[in-house]
Amino acid sequence: MSEKKEVTIYDIAEKLKLSPSTVSRGLRNHPAIRKKTIERIQEMAAAMNYQQNTFASNLRSNRSKTIGVILPRFESSFLSSVVSSIEKVIRNKGYNLLVSQSYDSNPLEKENIQTHFNNRVEGLLINLTPETNDLSHLDLFLKKGIPVVLFDRVKSQSGSGFTTVSIDNKQAGYDVTRHLISQGCKRIVYLGGNTTCPVFGDRAKGYWQALAEHGLEANSELVIEEHLNTETGALVVDRILNMKKRPDGIFAGNDMAAVSLMFELKKRGVRIPDDIAIAGFNDTYMSRIVEPSLTTVKYPGDEMGKIAANSLLEILDHESHVATQNILLKHELLVRNSSLRNS
Repeated sequence: MSEKKEVTIYDIAEKLKLSPSTVSRGLRNHPAIRKKTIERIQEMAAAMNYQQNTFASNLRSNRSKTIGVILPRFESSFLSSVVSSIEKVIRNKGYNLLVSQSYDSNPLEKENIQTHFNNRVEGLLINLTPETNDLSHLDLFLKKGIPVVLFDRVKSQSGSGFTTVSIDNKQAGYDVTRHLISQGCKRIVYLGGNTTCPVFGDRAKGYWQALAEHGLEANSELVIEEHLNTETGALVVDRILNMKKRPDGIFAGNDMAAVSLMFELKKRGVRIPDDIAIAGFNDTYMSRIVEPSLTTVKYPGDEMGKIAANSLLEILDHESHVATQNILLKHELLVRNSSLRNS
């Protein structure tokens, strides 16, 4: 079976008795071309199933018009709102989005970075894996002058050359722990992800600081590192309930883990918050519909995505050097029924 011949601007020009340059400009809505002529050109292009070769055009202009985004996973509702916001911002500026997942694997993150580099992205937005201990694998972008913005899970290194967008996770961890203490909790579990990841490590620091300031025991038994997902509750519930002295409060590193744990504890007859008060993080939809409603920390993903994208575009729009920034967004502790023991 023979392949169909690719329709070119020369074919359209021949049909319309116009010059190829006029057709080219008409397809791009060039202001020098009359509106009626543009309509004729575009109608003919549609009728002939003409496909613009943006790849070739980008090669000629040495522009890919593509921004890369690397995420841990797509299924996070928080990250979905971040990416949705990023896409709205960059599409309004005429860029396309190339998205990949690291699955929290540093080797896969490095592979994705190389793929984005090879695809000639003009800028990169990345949410780092917990395993990422240095940023040397991003040097190829720096050497080419391709801007990189780190968001949410960030790792600040002096002179790294990267703008970061995040919240003050240490302060947020402190706020949650202090709230649980105010509700009478004295043995509080911190259930977080890998504490080498700055996000979970900083929340743990805030947790330790709140305990110390209130004269409570800083017991390593109460710090549990685990993957935070829908299976977390089943994985850690026995460990928590079998502690020599049962905890009376739990601060979980995200809402998914908190809700998962609440479900398992309720199956074992534990009353929430009477027996164990619980707080999560992220203010996802499930935090509002679970029973009892979940105390959590809100920081809007849409705002994070918008600021991260605009920060990257600002660097791209300026030929002169734009100073890197460490941008901290505001967070808010939302107190709900899962932790309210004192009216």
